Amino acid sequence: MDSDKRWYSLRVISGQEKKIKEKIELEVNRSGWSDVITQILVPTEKVYKIRNGKKVIIERNILPGYILVEALLGKFSGEMIQSISNLTNVIGFLGKNNPIPMQQAEANRMLGKVDASSEAGEMMIEPYLEGETVKIIDGPFNDFVGDIKEVNEEKKKLKVIVKIFGRGTEVELNFMQVEKQS
Repeated sequence: MDSDKRWYSLRVISGQEKKIKEKIELEVNRSGWSDVITQILVPTEKVYKIRNGKKVIIERNILPGYILVEALLGKFSGEMIQSISNLTNVIGFLGKNNPIPMQQAEANRMLGKVDASSEAGEMMIEPYLEGETVKIIDGPFNDFVGDIKEVNEEKKKLKVIVKIFGRGTEVELNFMQVEKQS
């Protein structure tokens, strides 16, 4: 039964993906198509930025301007395609009135990216790089400026070389204790 389902790409106005997804879900439920259209996804990943020393988590679209629709192959046709395509801010399916299903490998790769990002937690939107200059905003070295020697993404730690009395001293700090110098 699962092998009869295929993913279709629906082009929409960028920035409106979540609203359009809700409209499609309402249309599917109202029209009783939930046995044919099984899933509607807006591919996103969680990323974070550090603003004013605080970790701010945001969801970022992996594919801006696209929604993925899973439907049964052969039963997804005519009226359903027209109804969804005619919704406000929907541009249309790839393949217009005869939507082309995504190749299974491509769908798995996209869904794997979606699944992996929800499991992996968050990823930093602007990662720290070795050699970059940062200002320490918390802890005993508050207001010191130093260069990053090493980045440990898993532990969210940095090794920073800070000049104290004219000598470079290595200090280990977490991501929340520093901010990028602009």
